[in-house]
Amino acid sequence: MLCDQKGKLVDIQSREAQLCCRAAGGSNAGHLINFHLLPSGLMNPQCINFIGSGVVFHIPTFFSELKELEEKGLTAVHDRIHVSDRVNVLLDMHMVVDGLEEKELGGIGPCYQTSRARTGIKMTDIFYPEVLEKKVKRLADGYRKRFGELFEYDIEAELAHFDEYRKTMKKYVVDGVSFMTTAQQSDKEIVVEGANALMLDVDYGSYPFVTSSSTTLAGIIGGLTLDPMKITETIGVVKAYTTRVGCGAFKTEDTEEIGTKLQEMGREWGTSTGRRRRCGWLDLVVVKYSNSINYYTSLNLTKLDVLDTFETIKIAIAYKVDGQELDSYPADLQVLERAEVVYNEMPGWQTPTTNAKTYNDLPKKARDYVEYIEKFVGVKIKYIGTGPDREAMIQRP
Repeated sequence: MLCDQKGKLVDIQSREAQLCCRAAGGSNAGHLINFHLLPSGLMNPQCINFIGSGVVFHIPTFFSELKELEEKGLTAVHDRIHVSDRVNVLLDMHMVVDGLEEKELGGIGPCYQTSRARTGIKMTDIFYPEVLEKKVKRLADGYRKRFGELFEYDIEAELAHFDEYRKTMKKYVVDGVSFMTTAQQSDKEIVVEGANALMLDVDYGSYPFVTSSSTTLAGIIGGLTLDPMKITETIGVVKAYTTRVGCGAFKTEDTEEIGTKLQEMGREWGTSTGRRRRCGWLDLVVVKYSNSINYYTSLNLTKLDVLDTFETIKIAIAYKVDGQELDSYPADLQVLERAEVVYNEMPGWQTPTTNAKTYNDLPKKARDYVEYIEKFVGVKIKYIGTGPDREAMIQRP
């Protein structure tokens, strides 16, 4: 089963799974249960967890999150997590460069850049001090030439940290390809969680305001060497309204009363960065576009309860340019800028849905909203989030 975020659904799914995996991204991913790098399956004591080859891996974050889980009373977390030997290691240096370039926080972009330039640090490199030092110094020299005195980085301090990491990481690192091959051949129930949404994909997102990795189904398959023939379920996760962090096209954004209300009621600020998310009405043009790339078997509609007090709810159903409806979400930013949004309006239910347990517990107008979405997109909404609690999730048969 593949899950395109968020952590709560993965947490629920992994209760029945033997293995939970992360395929791409890094410690910039933010989930409701406050994981940034670790797979959400660690919440469940019987589930083994794996960080795949497509992830950029920050060692300090890895250990700090494990420590936090131990302090919360979770058992055997160090024995239930494995890391592919092919991950790219995210250095403190990458974070310094990220700040200078004013891109996404956390060093993800520069780490992927060095990976694609074939100058990055692989997990296997950290176990060979001379190899690691040579590679790190080469990277640092390049950045000093580029940024000059702005590049404030202590290379000796970073290398000294790896003297300890060399000892502590050994028990977690496995041959990533062999690990996943064995898991699939033994027919383990595997849950995979995505790190970022489709519109942040480097190829299919709202470029250039995207992350540096593939956030699609294809990226997940490649990041974990999954057998496509064994994928049984692909769940797309979409909020009952639309949000975005940072710059980039957002056709349904509301910067006044509605957007502020959604932001406050939905607690829309990034788990990793603390930045407030931009908010607006649900954009089904984007959802349908996402489905045309990822081929969802079902959807998880989250935060339905945030819309409980709205008298009228708008849904974007098309973009038009010069009176002509566009076939899909456009790659051309000039066309996107000119596009006018076509909305469908529906009456709000104005009844609390928080912690509703069954579909019939929802008021009829809320069910009408759900059914309109699934009919438009052509995909069944199987899961409905009705609050921040871990159990606040309706599952439809």
